[in-house]
Amino acid sequence: MTTEPSTISAGALRDFVAQALGSQGVPEGDAAKVASLMVEADIFGYGTHGVFRLRQYLARLAGGGCNPTPSVSVAHESLATAVIDGDNGLGHLAMAAARDLAIEKARAAGIGWVGVRRGNHAGPLALYVRPQAEAGLLGMAAAVGSANHVPPYGGTDLLLGTNPIAFSAPAAGPDPFVFDMATTVAAMGKIKTLLQQGEPMPEGWMVGRDGKSLTDPARKSEGFLLPIGGPKGFGLSVAVGLMAGILNGAAFGSDVVDFTKDTTSSTNTGQFVVALDPAAFGIGDDFAEAAARVFDEMRASEPLPGHDPVRLPGDGKTAFAAARREDGVSLNPALRRDLNALAADCGLAAPFADDKAG
Repeated sequence: MTTEPSTISAGALRDFVAQALGSQGVPEGDAAKVASLMVEADIFGYGTHGVFRLRQYLARLAGGGCNPTPSVSVAHESLATAVIDGDNGLGHLAMAAARDLAIEKARAAGIGWVGVRRGNHAGPLALYVRPQAEAGLLGMAAAVGSANHVPPYGGTDLLLGTNPIAFSAPAAGPDPFVFDMATTVAAMGKIKTLLQQGEPMPEGWMVGRDGKSLTDPARKSEGFLLPIGGPKGFGLSVAVGLMAGILNGAAFGSDVVDFTKDTTSSTNTGQFVVALDPAAFGIGDDFAEAAARVFDEMRASEPLPGHDPVRLPGDGKTAFAAARREDGVSLNPALRRDLNALAADCGLAAPFADDKAG
């Protein structure tokens, strides 16, 4: 049995994902757009939120919980703000529209803030902030998690998700600053990946209702994800819920639908995307140069004993992505098996035809 990760060309992977989505009634153009973003997540190393999620998306499409033919529209708009209605379609479509509109508004008004309602899981937030930095803008995005795995600090009722948040900024040099994190110690996607691969969780990611650490990912439903920084992470998660959920008329708290367990209900997932033009503050292109100077100072800081050299969020990602575009995307054996199984379910050729047993 093959145990080492194997590669597939980005183009072949995109084609397969698009065909799989198309098998559930997603129009060709939408399927291609979503597939491109899903593979882009793997190209930049966000494997827990890339093609790994295909099974979940197909299940929601098959169950009726996700609309395969949405009409994504602007529900409300002002000069610098807007709300996108995702029509319960695949979340990548609404978030891509929000990102593009936020950039357009930032160019016109200095800032663009675009919320999303009636969306769905949309992969890593980095997909929706990196383009701002590449265009010389600052970016921010956040989302209400697609399932509640976290209680309010000191409580036991699951009323919060991983509620991720991401930031980006331009910097002179090959890599923009791109910071994408969950407000929990670990994202649920990482735990699901460990479960798929049969590996344990590190201590400190989850605790059971008895307060003791959980390390078996198969028992994830028995416990809680822990917020970063205790009450600070809890507060940040609530803030995200207010801005990405309630502000957009989207789900937050007990209204959140577990998009994995419930494949028939609309999730009304809420998100937002921001773009900010440094020129609106009179600094313009000088921002990237100033940021690069500060980043270089940080990288030059002498490491503590036993520590690697200082790195900034996003460092090395440009070269990493370029290598994957050239050499192919590396996928672990468990994911290869799952994609082959999905291909059979969808009546498609196996993407890893020589690896059916591995």
